[in-house]
Amino acid sequence: MGRKVTVLGAGAWGTAFGQVLADAGNEVTMWAIEPDIVEGIRGHHRNAVRLPIVEQLPSNMTATGNRAEAVKDAEIIVVAIAAQFARVALTEFKGLIPSNAIVVSLMKGIERNTNKRMDEVVRETLDLPAERFAAVSGPNLSKEIAERHPAATVVGCADIDNARIVAETCTNSYFKAFVTTDVIGLEMCGSLKNVTALAVGMARGAGYGENTAAMIETRGLAELTALGAAAGADPKTFSGLAGVGDLIATCGSPLSRNYTFGSNLGKGMSVEEATKVSNGVAEGVPTTDAVVALGKELGVPTPLAYQMSRVLNEGISCADMLAGLFGSEITAE
Repeated sequence: MGRKVTVLGAGAWGTAFGQVLADAGNEVTMWAIEPDIVEGIRGHHRNAVRLPIVEQLPSNMTATGNRAEAVKDAEIIVVAIAAQFARVALTEFKGLIPSNAIVVSLMKGIERNTNKRMDEVVRETLDLPAERFAAVSGPNLSKEIAERHPAATVVGCADIDNARIVAETCTNSYFKAFVTTDVIGLEMCGSLKNVTALAVGMARGAGYGENTAAMIETRGLAELTALGAAAGADPKTFSGLAGVGDLIATCGSPLSRNYTFGSNLGKGMSVEEATKVSNGVAEGVPTTDAVVALGKELGVPTPLAYQMSRVLNEGISCADMLAGLFGSEITAE
C-alpha cells in the first residue's frame, strides 16, 4: 500500500527521487515554481527542462504549481530545493503542511551567513519537531538513479521508526535505503564532501592523476570527520554510504556539478567563468566559507576548506592550493 508523497522542487535530483518514490508504489506529486515544468510533468510525464534523459516518468507521478494543493494530505513531504534558497522557499509552506507529515530533506549544503545545516534551516522555518524531520544522503548522482542503476542511501531521523517509514517508502528494486539516528552526521557528510569534490575536480582539471585525487579525498574525509565529531556526529557515519560512499561518487564523476565546477577552475577559468558554464548551482561554492567558519567555531582545523576558500576568493592556482594543504612540518596522519 503506497503513501501520498509530495516532492517540493522539480530539479534533477527532486525529479529522479520522485521517480524512485513512484517506482516504490507511492502516489507522487511534484511541486515546482516553473509553469513549463509543472505542465511537462502533469501533461506529458516528462521533465524536459531538468531531467531530459527520462523519456517517460511513471504514471503515478503528477505535478502542481499550487503550494496548498501540493502538500494537502501528504504523509511525507520531500524538500529538494537548492540549499541556499531553502529558507525563503519553505517560508511559503509554513502553515500549509499537515501536522503529522514527515518532512524529508534531500538538500546538501550549509546556509551562507548563518552557517546552519539543512536540518536546522528546515526545522526552524517550518517549526518542526526533530522526530518529524528526516535527512536523506548517500552516493546518489541523479542521472544514474534516473536511469535506475542500483544505488543505496541513508535516511536519518531522531525517531528511528520514522526513519524506517521514510526508508520503506523510497526502497524499490534498484534503490535501497538504510536508517540511522545520526542526522547531524548525515548532514555534515552531504554538505562538506562538496568542498572536497571541488578540490578533486580542480586537481583533475589541472591535469593531476589518481594519487593526487586519492590524497585530497582522504584528507578531505579526515577533515569532515573531525568537524562532524566536534559537532556531535557519530564518526562511524563518515565511513559509511553517506560519508565515504558519497565522497567517492561525487569525486569520481563528471556528472557532479561540484566536480565539474572545480575542474573548470583547474583548467584556468575564473570563478565567474566557471559559474557561467556550470548548469545550476555548485553547492560546494557557498559551503566552502561556511565550513571554514564552522571549523573556527568548533576549534577544528580545516586546511582543505581554507585553501579552497582562497581559490574561490583570491583565485590562487591548483598548485598553490595543494602546497597550502600541507604545512612544512611532519605530522602524524
